[in-house]
Amino acid sequence: MRIAPRNIIISRTDSIGDVVLTLPVARALKTRFPDITIAFMGKTYTRAVIEACTHVDMFIDREDFLSGDVPIAGERPEAILHVFPDEVIARRAKELRIPLRIGATGRLYHWRTCNRLVRLSRKRSDLHEAQLNMKLLRPFGIDRDFSLQELGGSFGLERIAPLEERFRSLLHPGRYHLILHPKSQGSAREWGLDRFAELARMLDRERYQVFISGTEKEREALQPLLHALGTDVTDIVGKMELAQFIAFIAHCDGLVAASTGPLHIAAALGRDALGIYPPIRPIHPGRWAPLGPGAQFFVVAASCRYCRKDPAACRCMQVITPAQVKQALDARAR
Repeated sequence: MRIAPRNIIISRTDSIGDVVLTLPVARALKTRFPDITIAFMGKTYTRAVIEACTHVDMFIDREDFLSGDVPIAGERPEAILHVFPDEVIARRAKELRIPLRIGATGRLYHWRTCNRLVRLSRKRSDLHEAQLNMKLLRPFGIDRDFSLQELGGSFGLERIAPLEERFRSLLHPGRYHLILHPKSQGSAREWGLDRFAELARMLDRERYQVFISGTEKEREALQPLLHALGTDVTDIVGKMELAQFIAFIAHCDGLVAASTGPLHIAAALGRDALGIYPPIRPIHPGRWAPLGPGAQFFVVAASCRYCRKDPAACRCMQVITPAQVKQALDARAR
């Protein structure tokens, strides 16, 4: 196998935020091998994020990879990088006889399915998720430490769809356009609807235009917030496909959320991305903070005895006040 493959599959088949934090891997490979063709494998619902990245040449759907041959620029895959461990994908890659198959040593099935292993322990590491992803590039001679600042400018989310006029018309000129994204589809500790409501009420209507976002499945859970705030906010819950939501975020100024996909998209787009986090490993901001020039996170500096044993009783998120977030926003919305 040549040191410089003609093509590679980056496999990250989990959530939106995870995919965003893997995009710098594509940039590093393009920098090292300018002529390489990069395919990024993900799930259907993350496709819009992957296709917005200028460092990626094609998207591969996980199910398509499992069901048949997937050529890359008319050629057979030469390498696959298992950034997200997926045993079914790993077995399939071996069945397809992809010549170079790279995975982390922490998964036993990688010892049977991969032919290049990288010693990597995410659980015990103090590195950010994006930095950990870069460690898997050692077999390509990319073996250095990447700073968070460097990675924060490496996403390549520049292939943005035009924003449809029906959504563009929602934006009032002269305001700081702020998206509040209260829910996380269960992927993160949440701040609470009452906190978001209090924050929205504190913001000056002459300076801010506030949007409430979420998926259609979250509409029922968000209804109390929408009802409480009424016409003070604009409801965009479930109204956009992901490609349009990315474009809408790009047209806005800031976004407030827990550790969710939209928060990482906003940060990667260079928008003000304010994240609210618990201090517990491995979901703390040291591992999952948003990265980008406008990124900021809030976390209480405490060791909470309820964080693991009884999350419902954990107050680590609640002690972060709307006033703190408002102060940070006001400093940006001048």
